[in-house]
Amino acid sequence: MATEVDVFVVGGGPAGLAAAIAARKAGLEVVVADGFVPPIDKACGEGLLPATLQALKRLDVHLDACDGYPFHGIRFADHQFAVEASFSGLSALGVRRTTLHARMLESAQRYGVQFLWRTEVTRLLDRAVIAGGRVIRTRWIVGADGANSRIRSWIGLNPYCFYLKRYGFRQHYRLRPWSDCVDVYWGDRGEIYVTPIGDFEVCLACVSTNPFTRVADLLSAFPELRARLEGAMPTSSERGAVTAMHRLKRVYRENVVLIGDASGGVDAITGDGICLSFQQAFALANALKTNDLDFYQRAHRRLSRIPTWLGFHLLSMDGRPWLRRRVLSTLSANPQLFRRLLSAHIGEASLSDCVKAGMVLGMRLLASLA
Repeated sequence: MATEVDVFVVGGGPAGLAAAIAARKAGLEVVVADGFVPPIDKACGEGLLPATLQALKRLDVHLDACDGYPFHGIRFADHQFAVEASFSGLSALGVRRTTLHARMLESAQRYGVQFLWRTEVTRLLDRAVIAGGRVIRTRWIVGADGANSRIRSWIGLNPYCFYLKRYGFRQHYRLRPWSDCVDVYWGDRGEIYVTPIGDFEVCLACVSTNPFTRVADLLSAFPELRARLEGAMPTSSERGAVTAMHRLKRVYRENVVLIGDASGGVDAITGDGICLSFQQAFALANALKTNDLDFYQRAHRRLSRIPTWLGFHLLSMDGRPWLRRRVLSTLSANPQLFRRLLSAHIGEASLSDCVKAGMVLGMRLLASLA
């Protein structure tokens, strides 16, 4: 293992691996350190939207048909209304998080990224880190160590603002998928996301503002979904995570830079968190190669605009049953409007298109109240 490298990445999850691959493609020597061993898991909905798959191709991460299950759209439903829209021929894939991590690791290894697994980074020095008791000198340090980032704390970019914090739990079931969409069930206490991830497996994830709410609690509000799961065997234990909308004023200090959830995040409701970290990785590799972290700061802010906008507006329905009913009623009566919003969600539209679609939805909502 080298004792001096160009880039030292703290955190070996998808954000850290994406940063490492992109930096290697830019010709930089990279080491990744993580206290865990692969494959690294995390509670999430496990649906990779079209923009995410395109980013993975840029990272030379190869996912084939046996790695997951294709889906072709998004469906929103509550107790009264339902609306769905397709991705207009674009592909999307439900993939277990451990499978995604394994494929990303294969790409990183092909590019010659060096790894320090089961290795804790305990201190940052002047252009060096102490990892596993060893001093490793490096030009750049990348903090990809999640929402509770120690790297962020060490460089003094805390405190940062939580706009909204929620709690997610995920479990898999052995069951043939019944839909070619990711189904989002909206209830008064939270949402359930159902993602097909295999010929005989689905992923159920629930998200709520209550840390004690579990998948089984929310299922009680959806008899039809509960009936589908009757007799289905769990294929994993229930796993939880925190999801939050938060942003930092700055994402770097001197030669230490943040990526992924360590640099701010969007709520799981957007489905954009992992894609956002991949897009950040491309911008970061460019910035490191050109010694211009201001470029990364600007790109980071620009990349987060649409996911943040969508997140805030989607979350406005959470905990407001009256608003959710109005929105879903309006969208079910105007499915073309839902398609416009979905096109923005998957990266086919600009922020101005999002705002225009949002304004149309707002006017339709006002008209429904008249």
